Amino acid sequence: MFPGGDDGNTYSPRRGTNMRKGTLRQILLITDGCSNHGEDPAAMAALAREQGITVNVIGVLDQDTIDENGRREIEAIAAAGGGMSQIVYAKQLSQTVQMVTRQAMTQTLQGLVNRELKQIFGSDVSLEDLPPDKRGQVMEVVDELGETAALDVLILIDTSGSMKTKLPMVKEALLDLSLSLNARMGENRFSVFIFPGKRNYAEKMMDWTPKIEELSTIFPKLSSGGLTPTGPALREAMAYFGRNRSLRSWIHDGDEPYIEGSSW
Repeated sequence: MFPGGDDGNTYSPRRGTNMRKGTLRQILLITDGCSNHGEDPAAMAALAREQGITVNVIGVLDQDTIDENGRREIEAIAAAGGGMSQIVYAKQLSQTVQMVTRQAMTQTLQGLVNRELKQIFGSDVSLEDLPPDKRGQVMEVVDELGETAALDVLILIDTSGSMKTKLPMVKEALLDLSLSLNARMGENRFSVFIFPGKRNYAEKMMDWTPKIEELSTIFPKLSSGGLTPTGPALREAMAYFGRNRSLRSWIHDGDEPYIEGSSW
C-alpha cells in the first residue's frame, strides 16, 4: 500500500500539495566555446540554482567538432544550474532552443512535485514511486502548470569573436522561441544580455518585456570580439534577477509569488 493509503490521507495531485501559481526563472546561455576570464561558470550556475534560477546552456557549432574542454564546460554549467544542455549546429538552433526551454520547465516542475511528495510521505518517496494512475494524474498537473505558470527567461548571449557568423541564427531562434512560448496561457517575459559588454562583463540589451520581437532592432547593433567571461556574465545575470524581484516585491507590497529552487 502506498504511504497514506490507509488513513484517509491519500495523495491527490490537485488538492494534496501546497503549490501555488508562481514564476519559473531561467537563464538561457548561448555560447560556442570555453570561458577564459573570471570565475568558474559552473560555480556561478550552482549559485544561481540556490537562488531558484535554472541555468540552461546551448553550445553552437559551425563544424563537426567542438573543443572537448568546451563540451565539458557546457555540460558542467547546466548540471550545476539544474538545467539542460545541448550542443547543436547553428542551423538547428531554433528547434533546440524551444526544446531545451520547455524541457527545463518540466524538469523544474517535476522537482517541485517530488519535494511536495517528500513532505507528505517522507524522504524516500518520489514521483516514480507513485502508483501508475496517481503518477499519470500528477503528470497532468505538471503539464498544466507548464502551460499556465509565468516564465521569466534571461537570455545570455556570447558575442565573442567566434560567434560573429552565428548571431543571425541566434536572433531567428529567439524569435521562434517567443512565438512558441506565447502559445502558452502563462505570462512570458524576456530579457537579453550579451557578453562581453563594452564596460562590464555583461551588458543589458533588452529589459524585461513580453515582446521579444524587439530583438530585430538590437542584433544589427551587436559587435563581436573580446574575451569570454562566462562566469562573471552569469553572476551579473543573477544579480539582475535579484534587482528585478526586489522591485516587483516593492510594487506588489511583498506579495509577488515566484518559484524558488524546489518550492512554489
